[in-house]
Amino acid sequence: MARSTADTAMRERLLAAAMEVFAARGYHGAGVEDIVAASGASKGAFYHYFESKQAIFLTLMERLADLVEASVEGAIGAEEGGGALRKVEAALRTVLETVGQHRELAKILLVEAVAVGPAFEQKRLEIHRRFARLIQRHLDRAVSEGSIPPQDTALAARAWMGALAEIVSQWLLDGTEPLEPRLPALRALLLRSIGAPAEPGTLAQRATAGAGEA
Repeated sequence: MARSTADTAMRERLLAAAMEVFAARGYHGAGVEDIVAASGASKGAFYHYFESKQAIFLTLMERLADLVEASVEGAIGAEEGGGALRKVEAALRTVLETVGQHRELAKILLVEAVAVGPAFEQKRLEIHRRFARLIQRHLDRAVSEGSIPPQDTALAARAWMGALAEIVSQWLLDGTEPLEPRLPALRALLLRSIGAPAEPGTLAQRATAGAGEA
């Protein structure tokens, strides 16, 4: 048990050092020697846990994806009394909050991984599709509830992911202000893109109310 705990601690130390080194130097500018020096570990210890620089980089990418997904699922689960749109909004808010709290990890995934190579691009696309499927699942429910009109939810989810990735990437590159204050404008834009009403209530409820007033 003690050995397992020590192994975990060393692996985490190497990952923390790699995150700092990649964020500071970029993927191509960083070497295994830099990660080893930053961690205080030996090169032998590095290769015990990771096959290469690429392997530890991919591990960091997966770690950020897991972190964001867990946070999003938690936020969605907390919206037990809300409809599907409320859950989608909670997911959107949580993505921005989590990225804002883990800027260095996000920079590795969304900035450093771009144009690094086929393996990294494949991993990035896998993560992108993973979150698009999560968004699509709740958009499908919103259609079923009547909160939004019938539409190609797969396309809408991919468009949402593209918009999120672009906004976050620009913030990572040159943003100095917190990311979260951009949520209201982004929320309004994305909800309009799927025909969601600005006010609470399903489309059917709003149509019924309108007929009653007439």
